[in-house]
Amino acid sequence: MQIRAATSNDIALIFSFIQRKADFDRAIGAFTGTLQVSEAKLRRTLFNRDPFAYVLFAELEQRAIGFAFYAFRYSSFVGQPSLWLDDLYVVEAQRSQGAGTALMQHLAKVAQDNDCSHLAWNADARNLRGLQFYQRLGAEITEQHGDRCWLRWVPWLLEP
Repeated sequence: MQIRAATSNDIALIFSFIQRKADFDRAIGAFTGTLQVSEAKLRRTLFNRDPFAYVLFAELEQRAIGFAFYAFRYSSFVGQPSLWLDDLYVVEAQRSQGAGTALMQHLAKVAQDNDCSHLAWNADARNLRGLQFYQRLGAEITEQHGDRCWLRWVPWLLEP
């Protein structure tokens, strides 16, 4: 398993993973809208002088099997950034083989390297397998409104 940062050559691959994630969310009832993203929008917003977000790929035998889409937020009250995980998706046939864990561990390193206070994201309560995975990592649900759960993870505080 290898984790690598996306490059501008990966636009089509990023777009395909966003579509897969949207299909997954539709299947559990978490997304009913229409995707408004395009490859052109991704190129403009991810690979310019000041990118708005970043993408990591988990690869097995040089084939992408998972991705993480993230950005940084900044809290004026804390005086530190945090890392916001927008999407985490692993191809169904490749789940439970370490790709999700590898992506999350890499994100934790990115967060620590950037002096982030924590990692945060939300997940649908109907995604039971995903929530169990996050809880095994040590993430905690900090809030829940209907089917939307907000999670927080500070893995460097969990280390012995």
